[in-house]
Amino acid sequence: MIHKTSSKKLIALSLAVLTMGATGLINPVSAEAPDQLANLQIKKPLIPISSDFKLDNGMRVIVSEDHSTPVASMVIVYDVGARDELKGKSGFAHLFEHMMFEGSQNVPKGEFFKYIQSAGGSLNASTHEGYTDYYVKVPSNQLELAFWLESDRMRSLKVTEENFKNQLDTVKEEKRLRIDNKPYVPAELEMEELVFDNWSNAHPVIGYFEDLESSTVKDVKRFFDTYYVPNNAVMAVVGDVDSDKVEALARKYFGSIPRGPEPPRPDTKEPVQKATKLLKVKDSHAKLPAFWLAWKAPARREKASYELNLLQGVLAMGPSSRLYQRLVKKDQVALTVSCSYEERRGPSNINFFVITKPGNDPEKVKAVLLEEIKKIKETPVSAEELQKAKNHILKLLFSSGSYYSLQGSLGRAENIAQNASFFGKPDLVNEDIDTYLSLSAEDLQKTANEVFTESGVTTVDVIPVDEPMVKEK
Repeated sequence: MIHKTSSKKLIALSLAVLTMGATGLINPVSAEAPDQLANLQIKKPLIPISSDFKLDNGMRVIVSEDHSTPVASMVIVYDVGARDELKGKSGFAHLFEHMMFEGSQNVPKGEFFKYIQSAGGSLNASTHEGYTDYYVKVPSNQLELAFWLESDRMRSLKVTEENFKNQLDTVKEEKRLRIDNKPYVPAELEMEELVFDNWSNAHPVIGYFEDLESSTVKDVKRFFDTYYVPNNAVMAVVGDVDSDKVEALARKYFGSIPRGPEPPRPDTKEPVQKATKLLKVKDSHAKLPAFWLAWKAPARREKASYELNLLQGVLAMGPSSRLYQRLVKKDQVALTVSCSYEERRGPSNINFFVITKPGNDPEKVKAVLLEEIKKIKETPVSAEELQKAKNHILKLLFSSGSYYSLQGSLGRAENIAQNASFFGKPDLVNEDIDTYLSLSAEDLQKTANEVFTESGVTTVDVIPVDEPMVKEK
């Protein structure tokens, strides 16, 4: 099993969550027919909610029945992420993603995997800035097994000195493999630390090791008792299930777990950036100079978030995008260019990453990129570009290969669990699709002017170690 942490290198996770769906819901739309979207009919609800209830201990359970295949998925979202950590105690949210597989009262270490895999199922977990989630996908006749396993670790996780030290070593190795020894990745984390002013938003999900190493088992147990409680969790069960039976299982296995204290919530407010920020980072693994240009951005489901997801498509999604055509194809000054709108629950960022082509001055490449952003601020995108960006949303809606595709029970369970946990409503995917399809070129232009300000840009330059640092004038 591979533990996942949030990734920012391609398209924002939440865009995928909000825009994928099941086959047969809409008819494909060609990019050559800009007015077809106006008459697009979408079958609703995209995810029918069969049952939605709360246990006495505050745990919310949502069920969506789908009897097309004998499979069921369970997702539990805990409302805790890196942003909930305190200074000096970073990395706890990610550490607990690992600790949750270290054994509980009735399930020895390593047995969680064996039970699920022996039953023909799969499982995983992921940690993010704003939440942590766990999933199990099993043949539907094995659903009770999943309920037993998940409830046992919520009720009686083994938080011991030995387990803590073992998982601390595991996290260290993960950091070495996925961050420290990867070109450009350490600089990406420094970019995120620089773009945000509030520590709750700025520090990395994986945390700082000096914090974890100076912590005690008592600190770790306090974190578990605060956040891994039923009233801080939302469960979604989707697939070949019966709602009444799911409710009976929820009450049987989770109903007697005591309610915990109401967890504290962080202040994630960010001040408006009024002056540019610049950082130069040496990278021993990078072979070529690169840079990030980043701006603070609205949170997930704020009005401007939808426009930014479409702007991301226009500017840097695929070979036909504006930045690829200009920087890579026409001017040939970059080897790669990408854009990531990291759409968080709170203050977010949108950033552009460019690896410059040998022989080119990174400052001149930046100027070209900013010139393209200026164009999108001054002139509305074309009807063809707007539709292509919307078509990308619809493509994601039908994508069968994605982890979050609503063609599968797991993608639907993730979708409704996150929306219920973050916003209180499990069926927001319907509103989100309507919003995307209603946006105009003028909407995108307005948001581009609001977000891509001259004073709000944060720049991080990556300098290969064998290239001399240039002194600032």
